[in-house]
Amino acid sequence: MDERFEVVAQAGSFRTEAEGDAEYVLRWPHRWTSGGVEVRSAFTGGHVLNLAVAACVLNDLYREAAARGLELRGVRVRAEGGFDTATWRSTGITYGVEVDGDAPEAVVTALIATVGEVAEIPRALRQGAEVTRAGD
Repeated sequence: MDERFEVVAQAGSFRTEAEGDAEYVLRWPHRWTSGGVEVRSAFTGGHVLNLAVAACVLNDLYREAAARGLELRGVRVRAEGGFDTATWRSTGITYGVEVDGDAPEAVVTALIATVGEVAEIPRALRQGAEVTRAGD
């Protein structure tokens, strides 16, 4: 059986001011956007793991856009992943990106592709990571 965990990280024009599902919405300051980042997620290990991917991709989109002189009005990243509940082995994480800005579609597509290659958390997860308890 596969249990799924979805999260959304959004900034700029994608942020909402609505309080719907308020218990699942967190807002944090963000160095790349004046209005901060809004996160929609439950608080479980599976959600937080997927949030690490979404947050990293969102941050890197702003960073890489700034390096190219592109202004982004908003970014939304949805990340979802699951686990085989018999073994708790990850069944993988997928993410989708929405970008609001004035750049031509081809430029935005290239930006998203670059971030897919350089985003640190997805890169680390793709390599695998040993996890141990301190002191062991």
